[in-house]
Amino acid sequence: MVDLHLHSTFSDGSDSPEALVELAAGAGLAAIALTDHDTTDGTERFLAAAAGRGIQTITGIELSVEGSEGSLHMLGYGIDPSDAALQQNLSELRGGRHSRNERILQKLDNLGLPLAYESVVAHAGNDEVVGRPHIAAALVDAGYVATVQEAFEKYLIKGAPAYSDRLRLGTARAIALIRAAGGLPVLAHPHLLRLKRKPLQKLVAQLRKDGLAGIEVWHSQHNANVAAAMHGLARDLGLLVTGGSDYHGHLKGNIRIGVGPGHLRIPDECFAKLKSALSAG
Repeated sequence: MVDLHLHSTFSDGSDSPEALVELAAGAGLAAIALTDHDTTDGTERFLAAAAGRGIQTITGIELSVEGSEGSLHMLGYGIDPSDAALQQNLSELRGGRHSRNERILQKLDNLGLPLAYESVVAHAGNDEVVGRPHIAAALVDAGYVATVQEAFEKYLIKGAPAYSDRLRLGTARAIALIRAAGGLPVLAHPHLLRLKRKPLQKLVAQLRKDGLAGIEVWHSQHNANVAAAMHGLARDLGLLVTGGSDYHGHLKGNIRIGVGPGHLRIPDECFAKLKSALSAG
């Protein structure tokens, strides 16, 4: 089995790159990928740790994207982390995230739920990687809510009173950046877009024209029927299939590396085909 969608402390996960590798080894995974949000800062440590345990890996990232159907996420596999254009855009995205965090904290304060920024950073480890999960954890610590899930549902999801949007790349731009950095763009967890079959087909077909290489078929929130439907969509459009747990550590405590909530079984062959496609250029 493989797991090609993992998050570390360099974005909004709770485990270091090295800890992720140890968990993957314990789960008997053959291949893994670190796909932190809008950063590659943990890549070098992740690759070194995996090499030390004899686990196959591939460079990765998850970009925040704005498309015709709203916000979505784009995974990039096999990218060159040193690509200048990619890093410039990542820096701008992280700057937008920081501004969004400030707006969220101000909204929470207006709601009578003040949080010290230091209490949020304590959950993130450093100021550069603060995101909504860390704000949610600080809300739990302050006693405003009982769980991270409750924090999101009451205050932090889109449409909730403390939600604030942030800078995102356009889909074509994100795909082009990943391609220019030597990688392959893959649409993350398409089921979470909550689109009906035909609108989703239309969206993915357009993304394919823009250079999309694959879609994430196996995901913690894709049941067997959804995975089968996504597999069929990929087949119809000639796209690669990938999969991952979207593991964030204790910040999403019901998801375990390699198996998600327990139902994931991501085949080794999807990693092999991804590597083959990268080699073919």
